[in-house]
Amino acid sequence: MVRLFSRAIQMDDRQSSKGNQIKWSDGIYWYKTDYTGYEGFAEYMVSHLLQYSILKPEEYVLYETEEIEYGNQVYKGCKSRNFLEKGWQLITLERLFQAHFGESLYKAIYKIQDTKDRLRFLVEQTRRMTGLDDFGKYMCKMLTIDALFLNEDRHTHNIAVLWDGENRFDYCPVFDQGAGLLSDITMDYPLGRDVLELMAKAEAKTFCFSFEEQLDVAEELYGGQIHFHFGEKEIRELSEAEKIYSGEVKKRVGAILLQQRRKYRYLFLPNS
Repeated sequence: MVRLFSRAIQMDDRQSSKGNQIKWSDGIYWYKTDYTGYEGFAEYMVSHLLQYSILKPEEYVLYETEEIEYGNQVYKGCKSRNFLEKGWQLITLERLFQAHFGESLYKAIYKIQDTKDRLRFLVEQTRRMTGLDDFGKYMCKMLTIDALFLNEDRHTHNIAVLWDGENRFDYCPVFDQGAGLLSDITMDYPLGRDVLELMAKAEAKTFCFSFEEQLDVAEELYGGQIHFHFGEKEIRELSEAEKIYSGEVKKRVGAILLQQRRKYRYLFLPNS
């Protein structure tokens, strides 16, 4: 358990369609408490399963679950190492677009009718603003992760780049998967309900409501960018190693992951 004090808090003002998690930074780690369910466990499982992919460690944020004491309450949640230690700043695409053009990127995207054109617009505008020529491949990786793990909260406030404060930009590690794996048990996905029925309700938020359509468009434009090599054994071992979430939550998450693995079988390397 970690005990946090108000004098150490640096609140994160990035918005979320799922509400406002309590977030702290002590300069070394970021801490997030659960808000609608088991977001911390979702962050833990998704990020640790990304270790069983072709991504490099620096391409994603690794989360660990944590019990967080603040005030008179103890929360479940997670922590991740601050990846901005070397002086980089994180700037969201929404903020970057606003600074350049004086309008909302989200609204600009949804003025465009076609999903493919929406993605192409975001990629091209980001490339123009940052000089990151492979941003299309970066977005394809992100949308693949979101589809596989059912992350419903990928919007222009949590797609970001790194900025040195002057003229240099770099790719930001993929972060913020807490709205994945049907973690919202307060409003949308109560425990005890049929998993397949609930999974059918999950919706993307970035370019359209369909995870499949977003991924199809991204792969068509930029090619497949990520493959995985985990199975039931790795899912079970990661789940058993985690110590603060309930068996009911772990059982449901395991069922979701196995179902998604079957659905997106082509994303998995042979013999995995």
